[in-house]
Amino acid sequence: MNRLSWFNVTSLTLGFAFLYMPMVILVLYSFNESKLVTVWAGFSTKWYGELLQNEAFLDAAWVTIKVAVLSSTFATVLGTMAAYVLVRGGRFLGRTLFSGMIYAPLVMPEVITGLSLLLLFIGIGLDRGVLTIVLAHTTFSMCYVSVVVSSRLMTFDRSLEEAALDLGCSSFDAFRLVTLPIIAPAVISGWLLAFTLSLDDLVIASFTAGPSATTLPIKIFSAVRLGVSPEINALSTIMIGIVTVGVISASLISKRNSLRQQRDEQAAARTA
Repeated sequence: MNRLSWFNVTSLTLGFAFLYMPMVILVLYSFNESKLVTVWAGFSTKWYGELLQNEAFLDAAWVTIKVAVLSSTFATVLGTMAAYVLVRGGRFLGRTLFSGMIYAPLVMPEVITGLSLLLLFIGIGLDRGVLTIVLAHTTFSMCYVSVVVSSRLMTFDRSLEEAALDLGCSSFDAFRLVTLPIIAPAVISGWLLAFTLSLDDLVIASFTAGPSATTLPIKIFSAVRLGVSPEINALSTIMIGIVTVGVISASLISKRNSLRQQRDEQAAARTA
């Protein structure tokens, strides 16, 4: 068994401190009494109350959640369809071009993507707002969904589908009753990834958003340019708390499912 050396411990400590100390400081100063974020004046939660009364931040948060839910749902549907065609479609005319168009947005700079979408919306006369942000986020996030789902389809045992077809299922029923439940974890992971990308996006949203639709990253960026306020610290702390709860919940659910699977396998082995 290898023991951690002082060098490894020091490196890990410095690395984690570099990553998480700014977040810890941000959380601490969200409870600062003073309006100056660099001067500690005592413990207070008044900035959370101020945040809940800030209509601009609340409207931006609602727009962000709405855009994230819609775009991630559309991206999951389209990305799953694209992955199924790539993995199960075999060789067809234009397959290389289709595959390249799926993976190109993964390496395309966001500035180029945002600018091209802006020119497209201007060219077709579509006013910028929630719809244009949803279309833009769906365009680039469906590629990530396609990669996640296609990796699961490549390792999928097709004999299960063939057995369903032999028992009288149509192709659609075999996909709905057999394939989709098995690849459901990958589909859900793709949806969560698309949702996270939409929540975090600033560059593409800044090109495709209009005066009537401002996302939370755009609002925070605009506010920070005038100086960091305690309300932004409070908002960031809430977001950190939500992410932390989500990660812990997902870890606990995954661990519980793993333990349940181990118990089922042990019970099956004892029965056999």
